[in-house]
Amino acid sequence: MFFYISFISNIMQKYYTSDNFSSINSSFLNGDAVRVSFFIRNSELIMAEECYFYLMASMRKMRMHIPLSYTLEFFQELLQKEAINKGVSNGIINLLVYRNLEENLPLPKRSVSFYFDITEIDDILNIREGYSLDIIREIFINSSLLSNIRVHCPENIYAEIYAKENDLDEVILLNANRRIARSISGNLLFLENGKIKVPKQTEGALISPLMENFVTFLHRQNIAEVEQVEMVAFESQKAQEILLISDEKGLFSVTKIRNKTFETTQFTNWVEQWRNHYNNNKHKEI
Repeated sequence: MFFYISFISNIMQKYYTSDNFSSINSSFLNGDAVRVSFFIRNSELIMAEECYFYLMASMRKMRMHIPLSYTLEFFQELLQKEAINKGVSNGIINLLVYRNLEENLPLPKRSVSFYFDITEIDDILNIREGYSLDIIREIFINSSLLSNIRVHCPENIYAEIYAKENDLDEVILLNANRRIARSISGNLLFLENGKIKVPKQTEGALISPLMENFVTFLHRQNIAEVEQVEMVAFESQKAQEILLISDEKGLFSVTKIRNKTFETTQFTNWVEQWRNHYNNNKHKEI
């Protein structure tokens, strides 16, 4: 296991690779990889089972060979040893699994390797600074079998450059039907008249263990009604509040889209209740 440490915008990041890492690999050459996130909170892995099953589902969708060693316990022990035991108490682990270059074997039978980086943050269950968004209409994303998992997506790269050039934190991506799919890094939850609206996965939204855990909490505690919907672009302006949930980066209040500003009170309150539930039920599922 190899590891490296760097600093980006004063945020410490640690990088790890499996022992058979090669810089010339299928992810580098072809974008042949899947990515999922794991979460560390108060020196414990949380939602590990949900994140693991999302990894397995993603690998199956990409027709990757899944080693027998890739068990839940393997990843729990790996992340405990390489992250928590080395001093990471709160952070996001972004894990990339990719196919190796073994040209003598057919693609589905090629072995896989992994790489992961760790970004230390205060608390994955805290809403971070407000985001300014806009809708990008120059490109559209697919709403197909692979659109729900985190795989190579050139639209994300284009959209991130567009956001930087226009002094935005993120953008809202539309699908080919010009309906809201997701943001660059995650999903959007729209609070409108007491009801939370979330774009359907068939619209291009990402599968997100973090969002699903939050939504499940709201449902089981009878806190709010959540509806999966199809939303045309202008409907974003009808919301009273918008929350961006990104497995890759965390939770963010959306405070502005173009000239409209949004409140943050209700989602902030609900996330606080979610966090308190975790604090009071450390070893219980949501």
